This record gives sequence, structure tokens and C-alpha cells, in this order.
Amino acid sequence: MTRILSLALLLLSINTLAQDTLPRFSAFARGNDKVIIGWTNTYPTVSQISIQRSYDSLRFFKTILTVPDPTVPQNGYLDAKGTNAKMFYRLFIVLDSGKYVFSKSQRPTWDTIRQIGTQRPETMPENNARQRVVIAENMAPKEAEILKEKIQEAVKETPKTVEKPKPAPEPEKFFVIKRRDSIIMQLPTKSLRKFRDSIILRTRDTMTFRNADTILIKPFIPKPVFKPSRFVYTDNRGDVVIALPDARSKSYTVKFFEDDTTPLFEVKQVKETYLVVDKTNFFHSGWFRFEIIEDGKEKEQHRFFIPKD
Repeated sequence: MTRILSLALLLLSINTLAQDTLPRFSAFARGNDKVIIGWTNTYPTVSQISIQRSYDSLRFFKTILTVPDPTVPQNGYLDAKGTNAKMFYRLFIVLDSGKYVFSKSQRPTWDTIRQIGTQRPETMPENNARQRVVIAENMAPKEAEILKEKIQEAVKETPKTVEKPKPAPEPEKFFVIKRRDSIIMQLPTKSLRKFRDSIILRTRDTMTFRNADTILIKPFIPKPVFKPSRFVYTDNRGDVVIALPDARSKSYTVKFFEDDTTPLFEVKQVKETYLVVDKTNFFHSGWFRFEIIEDGKEKEQHRFFIPKD
């Protein structure tokens, strides 16, 4: 059985089972000492979720997986390496500003729902792939069943049996691929696995099944990282430093502004290579902007931050 089928079946299994809302979680035994851990995340900010396992309900817990994307609304993991289904599980959750919480430990209960399929541990997809292929929460059960059949049809393996007369070919099925509100392509079902691998392994985007025949691609947007100027910046006391190595040979003017570009003041004819402007000249903490004029031409525009005392 291929990796994509294992992924789809795990997601559909977790979606079918009742999932508790963090910090609570569900744990179901599926036979052969396999345990499915699932949860629903409603925290506005969460930076880490780790799954832990132990023989004891209170001590000796060890982390078996740290989820690559803890912000996914519905998530889960299939533990195929536990020694038995009577072990205890709990979640370690890191919230905003370094706060954290441990869920209550619990043993898995036996899942009475019919298993959708059986897969070996070595055929399970990578952890990051499992976190970034998501089935929408509002998908109806009937649509989920249709989607499961389409995915199974896309990646199923034909068993080696005696050849039989081939039936008439069925009409080819397609997925509609969207990015934001725009349709970018129609994908044949047989090409789903290749397309899924290209998204998961070559990009940092997220695939979301909106319904039984629509896939939404959510582009990955990296968080901007502030890089201070090497000419104007704040020191460890919060004072503003103007560092112009060739100030004695060139004519410099430095203009300062509020973050909304409201003018504050300017330092004309800077002749010192290292000049410190006391932070009290800026009246408050926060972001400010500046502009450096070199020999009548703009050299740099940037911003800096003055922290609170």
C-alpha cells in the first residue's frame, strides 16, 4: 500500500473518531498494538505540541513525536511502535509567551468503528506530510466517504491474480485545484499522488480538501525578520547610535521621523564617525524611521526600535 493511501486513511480514520478539544485528546487502539492519537485545537496561539508515552500514568513519560505544525485545527498521529496498547499517553502543549500545559494521561480505548484499512508502520508517510494534508472540518460524512473512495482508487495496488476480461473503462474523475479564490487546474485522480508529493516535498504550502472533489492550496507565508541598519541603530541602553565611518570626508544629514513618517528632527552636517543621540529626544518608546542624506543624495531609509525602560 502506498504512502499517500496510508496518509489519507489515517486522516479519514481520525476524522471519523470523536476528537476531544485540547488539552483533552482521544486515544483509540486499533489492534497489533497500534494507537491513534487525535485532538481538536482551538487555542488562538500554540507554538508546540508533543505526544508523550509511558508505562506509568504519572512518571517516566518520553516524547515520541513533536508535531511539525501545531496550529492545524484537527490533527493526530498513529503510534505503531508502542510495545502494547495498555501504555499511557499525554500531550505537552506550549502556548503563547512560554506558558505550557500537560494534558491528563490516559490509556487508549478500543475503537469499535470498522477499520478502513491496514498499513504497515514503514509505509506511513513522513510526519510533516501528515500535518500538511488536511480534511476540512465542515466536510459532510458522505463527502468524506466519496473522497476516501477517490483517494483509494488513485493509489491502490492491483493484486497479482489470474487475468480476467477487462470491464469497460469508467469516466475519469478529476479534482479541482484552487489557490485562494482562483481555479488553477483540474487534476486527474490518477495524478493525485504525484501532485501531493510535489506540494509536500518541494514546497512549504498546505493542501486542504475542501470537499470530495476540491483541493485548496494555501501558500506558505514566512514571518518577516527585522534586520537593523548598520548605520543607525539602538545600543543596549536604548540610545540611538549614528555610525558613519566616512563622516569626516563626506557631508551627511540624518532625519528622524515617527513610524507614520511624521517629522521629528534632523542632525545636520554629521562630522563624527560615531555619534550617540540620547533616547529622551524621541519622547517615547516604540518604532521610529530615519533617512540618511549623503552629499545631497539619499543613502538609506530604515527604522529602529527604542525599548521601554
